[in-house]
Amino acid sequence: MQRERWKRDDRRLVLLTLIWAAGLVASGWRPFDRATWAMEVAPVLIVLPILWATRRRFAWTGLALALVGLHGLILMLGGAYSYARVPAGTWVQDWLHLARNPYDRLGHFAQGFVPAIVFREALIRRGGLPRGGLTTFLVLACCLAVSATYELIEFAAAWMLGQGAEAFLGTQGDVWDTQWDMLMCLIGAATALLTLSRLHDRQLIRWKR
Repeated sequence: MQRERWKRDDRRLVLLTLIWAAGLVASGWRPFDRATWAMEVAPVLIVLPILWATRRRFAWTGLALALVGLHGLILMLGGAYSYARVPAGTWVQDWLHLARNPYDRLGHFAQGFVPAIVFREALIRRGGLPRGGLTTFLVLACCLAVSATYELIEFAAAWMLGQGAEAFLGTQGDVWDTQWDMLMCLIGAATALLTLSRLHDRQLIRWKR
Protein backbone atom coordinates (compact mmCIF):
# COMPACT_ATOMS: atom_id res chain seq x y z
CA MET A 1 0.00 0.00 0.00
CA GLN A 2 2.75 2.44 0.96
CA ARG A 3 4.71 1.71 -2.21
CA GLU A 4 1.62 2.23 -4.34
CA ARG A 5 1.03 5.57 -2.68
CA TRP A 6 4.66 6.57 -3.28
CA LYS A 7 4.37 5.63 -6.95
CA ARG A 8 1.19 7.67 -7.31
CA ASP A 9 2.76 10.68 -5.58
CA ASP A 10 5.89 10.41 -7.72
CA ARG A 11 3.78 10.32 -10.90
CA ARG A 12 2.03 13.50 -9.79
CA LEU A 13 5.34 15.22 -9.11
CA VAL A 14 6.77 14.09 -12.44
CA LEU A 15 3.73 15.54 -14.21
CA LEU A 16 4.04 18.79 -12.27
CA THR A 17 7.75 18.97 -13.07
CA LEU A 18 7.15 18.45 -16.79
CA ILE A 19 4.40 21.07 -16.91
CA TRP A 20 6.48 23.59 -15.00
CA ALA A 21 9.56 22.87 -17.11
CA ALA A 22 7.56 23.55 -20.28
CA GLY A 23 6.13 26.70 -18.71
CA LEU A 24 9.57 27.96 -17.67
CA VAL A 25 10.97 27.41 -21.15
CA ALA A 26 8.00 29.16 -22.80
CA SER A 27 7.91 32.11 -20.38
CA GLY A 28 11.68 32.52 -20.27
CA TRP A 29 12.27 32.32 -24.01
CA ARG A 30 11.99 36.04 -24.67
CA PRO A 31 10.50 37.69 -21.56
CA PHE A 32 9.69 41.37 -21.40
CA ASP A 33 12.44 41.86 -18.84
CA ARG A 34 14.86 39.12 -17.85
CA ALA A 35 15.42 40.36 -14.28
CA THR A 36 11.67 40.68 -13.68
CA TRP A 37 11.11 37.20 -15.06
CA ALA A 38 13.75 35.75 -12.73
CA MET A 39 12.18 37.39 -9.68
CA GLU A 40 8.65 36.33 -10.62
CA VAL A 41 9.47 32.65 -11.27
CA ALA A 42 11.86 32.33 -8.31
CA PRO A 43 9.14 30.75 -6.10
CA VAL A 44 8.74 27.96 -8.65
CA LEU A 45 12.45 27.21 -8.60
CA ILE A 46 12.37 27.14 -4.79
CA VAL A 47 9.19 25.10 -4.30
CA LEU A 48 9.86 22.32 -6.82
CA PRO A 49 13.06 20.99 -5.18
CA ILE A 50 11.35 21.17 -1.78
CA LEU A 51 8.43 19.08 -3.06
CA TRP A 52 10.82 16.43 -4.34
CA ALA A 53 13.00 16.44 -1.24
CA THR A 54 10.06 16.04 1.16
CA ARG A 55 7.82 13.75 -0.91
CA ARG A 56 8.39 10.71 1.30
CA ARG A 57 7.84 12.56 4.56
CA PHE A 58 4.89 14.69 3.46
CA ALA A 59 3.06 13.95 0.22
CA TRP A 60 0.41 16.58 -0.54
CA THR A 61 -3.13 15.77 -1.58
CA GLY A 62 -3.98 15.97 -5.26
CA LEU A 63 -5.96 19.17 -4.70
CA ALA A 64 -3.10 20.97 -2.97
CA LEU A 65 -0.59 19.86 -5.58
CA ALA A 66 -2.86 20.87 -8.48
CA LEU A 67 -3.36 24.33 -6.99
CA VAL A 68 0.39 24.75 -6.47
CA GLY A 69 0.93 23.77 -10.10
CA LEU A 70 -1.64 26.31 -11.32
CA HIS A 71 -0.11 29.05 -9.18
CA GLY A 72 3.28 28.36 -10.69
CA LEU A 73 1.86 28.85 -14.19
CA ILE A 74 0.25 32.14 -13.14
CA LEU A 75 3.65 33.34 -11.91
CA MET A 76 5.36 32.26 -15.14
CA LEU A 77 2.86 34.11 -17.31
CA GLY A 78 3.23 37.24 -15.20
CA GLY A 79 7.00 36.94 -15.41
CA ALA A 80 6.99 36.56 -19.18
CA TYR A 81 5.09 39.76 -19.89
CA SER A 82 5.28 41.56 -16.52
CA TYR A 83 1.94 41.72 -14.74
CA ALA A 84 0.94 45.06 -16.24
CA ARG A 85 1.29 43.73 -19.79
CA VAL A 86 -0.23 40.23 -19.74
CA PRO A 87 -2.43 40.08 -22.88
CA ALA A 88 -5.32 38.27 -21.15
CA GLY A 89 -5.43 41.06 -18.58
CA THR A 90 -5.36 43.67 -21.33
CA TRP A 91 -8.37 42.03 -22.99
CA VAL A 92 -10.29 42.11 -19.71
CA GLN A 93 -9.21 45.70 -19.16
CA ASP A 94 -10.54 46.74 -22.57
CA TRP A 95 -13.70 44.65 -22.23
CA LEU A 96 -14.63 46.08 -18.83
CA HIS A 97 -13.14 49.54 -19.49
CA LEU A 98 -10.86 49.28 -16.48
CA ALA A 99 -8.17 51.81 -15.61
CA ARG A 100 -5.47 49.15 -15.26
CA ASN A 101 -4.56 45.63 -16.30
CA PRO A 102 -6.22 43.37 -13.67
CA TYR A 103 -3.84 40.41 -14.04
CA ASP A 104 -1.86 41.61 -11.02
CA ARG A 105 -5.05 41.41 -8.96
CA LEU A 106 -5.56 37.83 -10.17
CA GLY A 107 -2.01 37.01 -9.13
CA HIS A 108 -2.60 38.27 -5.60
CA PHE A 109 -5.98 36.52 -5.44
CA ALA A 110 -4.10 33.29 -6.25
CA GLN A 111 -1.53 34.25 -3.62
CA GLY A 112 -4.28 33.70 -1.06
CA PHE A 113 -6.38 31.04 -2.81
CA VAL A 114 -3.58 28.50 -3.22
CA PRO A 115 -1.73 28.91 0.10
CA ALA A 116 -5.06 28.67 1.95
CA ILE A 117 -5.40 25.00 1.03
CA VAL A 118 -1.68 24.37 1.53
CA PHE A 119 -1.69 25.90 5.02
CA ARG A 120 -4.97 24.16 5.87
CA GLU A 121 -3.48 20.81 4.95
CA ALA A 122 -0.29 21.45 6.91
CA LEU A 123 -2.15 22.64 10.00
CA ILE A 124 -4.53 19.67 10.00
CA ARG A 125 -2.06 16.94 9.11
CA ARG A 126 1.12 18.18 10.77
CA GLY A 127 -0.24 20.53 13.38
CA GLY A 128 -3.01 18.18 14.44
CA LEU A 129 -5.54 20.99 14.55
CA PRO A 130 -9.24 20.15 14.19
CA ARG A 131 -11.29 21.58 11.36
CA GLY A 132 -13.09 24.67 12.57
CA GLY A 133 -12.83 28.31 13.49
CA LEU A 134 -9.30 28.28 14.90
CA THR A 135 -7.87 26.55 11.84
CA THR A 136 -9.73 28.94 9.53
CA PHE A 137 -8.40 31.95 11.45
CA LEU A 138 -4.83 30.63 11.35
CA VAL A 139 -5.06 29.88 7.62
CA LEU A 140 -6.23 33.43 6.87
CA ALA A 141 -3.51 34.85 9.14
CA CYS A 142 -0.82 32.76 7.45
CA CYS A 143 -1.97 33.83 3.99
CA LEU A 144 -1.87 37.48 5.00
CA ALA A 145 1.61 36.91 6.44
CA VAL A 146 2.72 35.53 3.07
CA SER A 147 1.23 38.56 1.32
CA ALA A 148 2.92 40.97 3.73
CA THR A 149 6.24 39.19 3.26
CA TYR A 150 5.91 39.47 -0.51
CA GLU A 151 5.14 43.20 -0.22
CA LEU A 152 8.30 43.60 1.88
CA ILE A 153 10.27 41.79 -0.83
CA GLU A 154 8.83 44.21 -3.39
CA PHE A 155 9.82 47.10 -1.11
CA ALA A 156 13.37 45.76 -0.89
CA ALA A 157 13.51 45.35 -4.68
CA ALA A 158 12.31 48.91 -5.18
CA TRP A 159 14.86 50.21 -2.69
CA MET A 160 17.78 48.35 -4.28
CA LEU A 161 16.85 48.59 -7.96
CA GLY A 162 15.04 51.91 -8.11
CA GLN A 163 13.26 52.38 -11.44
CA GLY A 164 14.47 48.95 -12.53
CA ALA A 165 11.95 47.36 -10.17
CA GLU A 166 8.92 49.03 -11.74
CA ALA A 167 7.91 46.01 -13.84
CA PHE A 168 8.30 43.71 -10.82
CA LEU A 169 6.20 45.97 -8.59
CA GLY A 170 3.38 46.29 -11.13
CA THR A 171 1.73 49.17 -9.25
CA GLN A 172 0.54 50.81 -12.48
CA GLY A 173 0.41 54.19 -10.75
CA ASP A 174 -1.90 53.06 -7.92
CA VAL A 175 -0.76 54.49 -4.59
CA TRP A 176 -2.97 51.94 -2.79
CA ASP A 177 -1.55 48.98 -4.70
CA THR A 178 -0.04 47.33 -1.62
CA GLN A 179 -3.31 47.48 0.29
CA TRP A 180 -5.26 46.16 -2.70
CA ASP A 181 -2.78 43.31 -3.10
CA MET A 182 -3.24 42.21 0.49
CA LEU A 183 -7.02 42.55 0.27
CA MET A 184 -7.10 40.38 -2.87
CA CYS A 185 -4.97 37.80 -1.06
CA LEU A 186 -7.43 37.75 1.84
CA ILE A 187 -10.40 37.43 -0.53
CA GLY A 188 -8.64 34.61 -2.37
CA ALA A 189 -7.93 32.73 0.86
CA ALA A 190 -11.51 33.12 2.10
CA THR A 191 -12.87 32.01 -1.29
CA ALA A 192 -10.73 28.87 -1.25
CA LEU A 193 -11.89 27.93 2.24
CA LEU A 194 -15.54 28.51 1.36
CA THR A 195 -15.49 26.60 -1.93
CA LEU A 196 -12.89 23.86 -1.50
CA SER A 197 -12.92 22.81 2.16
CA ARG A 198 -15.37 19.92 1.66
CA LEU A 199 -13.45 18.56 -1.32
CA HIS A 200 -10.24 18.97 0.63
CA ASP A 201 -11.70 17.11 3.60
CA ARG A 202 -12.63 14.16 1.39
CA GLN A 203 -9.10 13.99 0.04
CA LEU A 204 -7.66 14.20 3.54
CA ILE A 205 -9.85 11.25 4.60
CA ARG A 206 -8.63 9.20 1.62
CA TRP A 207 -5.05 10.13 2.45
CA LYS A 208 -5.38 8.51 5.89
CA ARG A 209 -6.36 5.14 4.45
